[in-house]
Amino acid sequence: MKKSFKNLLLAFLTIPLAYSCGQRENKQAANNEVLDTVKQCYISSFEGDSATLNLLIIDSNKVEGKLVINYAEKPKNDGIVRGEFKGDTLFVDYSFKIGEGTTEFSNPLALLKQNNDLKLGVGQIETLFGRSYFVKNKPISFEKGKFNFVRTECK
Repeated sequence: MKKSFKNLLLAFLTIPLAYSCGQRENKQAANNEVLDTVKQCYISSFEGDSATLNLLIIDSNKVEGKLVINYAEKPKNDGIVRGEFKGDTLFVDYSFKIGEGTTEFSNPLALLKQNNDLKLGVGQIETLFGRSYFVKNKPISFEKGKFNFVRTECK
């Protein structure tokens, strides 16, 4: 009886120790994510319009960032991008406001990575249940896009 009680007591005492070791590993994993985050900044211009794109690339493929498009003859678009790389193409959702407006819009964007630059693509978009998507099986043209983002130093 004493032996089984000691074993039971020992088992209960090791559970917190095992739990705390597991927590330490999770903190290390979280720290690794921070180490695997890269900031990249881009600028582009086309016929009087300009754009800045600032990205945080997490674990080499997930992306979050800010995109501001200043149009020469229209109010600016200012918003955030979230998405991921699939091969050499970055697919993001761009949630933005136009000018000083309060209404938020959302569009999908595709950017082709070429060397250190990103080229904005143009594709057919459909909306389903209030969300916009590129139409499946319809090509995205990276030749027709007006913004070619050139990598620049982040400020």
